Amino acid sequence: MKKAMSKLSLMVISLLVLWAIVPMTVATAAQGLRYSCSAQVYEAFEHTRLDAFTKETGISIDLFVAASESCIYRVTQDMTDIASSVRELYQRQKDYGLIEIPFCKDPLAIITHKDTPVNTLTKSQLRQVFTGGIKNWKEVGGPDLPIILVVPGIETGAHKNFNSQVLQHNVMQYDYLTYKSTRVLEAIESLPLGAVSFISRGAQITHPKIKALTINGTNPGDKDYPYYQIFYLVSKGEPTGTVKTFVDFIKSEKGKSLILERGMLPIE
Repeated sequence: MKKAMSKLSLMVISLLVLWAIVPMTVATAAQGLRYSCSAQVYEAFEHTRLDAFTKETGISIDLFVAASESCIYRVTQDMTDIASSVRELYQRQKDYGLIEIPFCKDPLAIITHKDTPVNTLTKSQLRQVFTGGIKNWKEVGGPDLPIILVVPGIETGAHKNFNSQVLQHNVMQYDYLTYKSTRVLEAIESLPLGAVSFISRGAQITHPKIKALTINGTNPGDKDYPYYQIFYLVSKGEPTGTVKTFVDFIKSEKGKSLILERGMLPIE
């Protein structure tokens, strides 16, 4: 009788252990991954790559798209599990425990409508265009056509990177300021001919009505092209669990393939 009771007790305990383990596994998978994505990163390739990630891992994505600054803030406030950004973390954010993981080198393209009759600028001309020194395309070898400046919002990574690399912190002029960096693509397509802006090469390449200007004779992606952004993943502490699964996928060969397709370079 005691042996029978002992066997029964072991069976009950085993079933309880299994019951405790299985629901936890299911709940974790069902929770998915909260991802706050830079608008530039999303426009460049994420809408395709996230589908591939979910298909391969079974992990669903709860997506939030905004400027890099907002995405990083959401990590600090535990509003998201991981973020992407097109700028480096500040030291105070690193001191808070945030970790940045570079995964892509992206040309910062200078863009205009494909029918704008100018194809190239020098670095000096580009700086003068966005500081107000050059206001008409005829001043850079084009027709008598006003230059319309479209600029991503000041909190976007694109704005900060362009300001530091191109303008070297001179005051940037603009006719239109967009909330999200990727809205400049819509503006270039809809405004009168002559509008000019800047955005991720990966985002620009999917818009056939928009072209990238050469700078000092080099195209975005050329070895000597002067302006680049680095795409980062940002987490609070070292990635674990589904966050690590996401990072590993982006760093995998499948994750890198789309980066290469869009004219960008994966970072090991």
